[in-house]
Amino acid sequence: MNEPVALIFENKEKLVKGFTEYFINLLNEKTGSFNVALSGGSTPKIWFEYMAKNHKDDIDWKRIHFYWGDERCVPPENKDSNYGMTKSFLLDHIKIPDENIHRIMGELDPQEAAMNYSKEISDNLKSSEIPIFDLVILGMGDDGHTASIFPHQIELWNSDELCVVATHPISGQNRVSITGKVINNARSVAFLVTGESKTERVKEIIDEEPNAAYYPASLVKPIEGTLHWFLDASAANLIRDDQ
Repeated sequence: MNEPVALIFENKEKLVKGFTEYFINLLNEKTGSFNVALSGGSTPKIWFEYMAKNHKDDIDWKRIHFYWGDERCVPPENKDSNYGMTKSFLLDHIKIPDENIHRIMGELDPQEAAMNYSKEISDNLKSSEIPIFDLVILGMGDDGHTASIFPHQIELWNSDELCVVATHPISGQNRVSITGKVINNARSVAFLVTGESKTERVKEIIDEEPNAAYYPASLVKPIEGTLHWFLDASAANLIRDDQ
């Protein structure tokens, strides 16, 4: 694996602009289809809004295929749907073919949804035994979870499956998530992490402290790809002196 890179920005808005530059550079370096696994959360939402406002006409959206790293087991019109949020803030505002949108069917039985999505990514990303995304975008929770792999089910990270059913530790809500072997097989992985509540987890993981082993986010280590942490000043507060 390449050494992780931490990029620190003054605020969320500057982080989004920095990530957009990174995204466009990756897109321009690749010929043909560009396959991206999206994340839910407040920071991706800001990025979706930014892209829809500033780049809806200067990006060849027909080349981009959007997938999701995880999804709540709810219908697409539900307010908790990651797909629904992306649709409202990005997809409805850009010219992207319907066949380029590969959503997780959260309205299905969770196990069926996980099996169907495993087949979806396997059939479409056939370049190896394990699907290879050009970019996987991740968030990180206050508890160190990423995608929908939570600390209490950290063993799901090493599942032999491409997708698994996970359970939120408090609400009990079922979620479908891609697994560690898919994330770590990507050409590029990018964390988008903002806010003071993430500060301690960011430091523990980036500094590889002993406690980090309890957090699924610490297991993101692309085999041959790159890993970038896009952090705002609040999230990076405890590592700023080391950068």
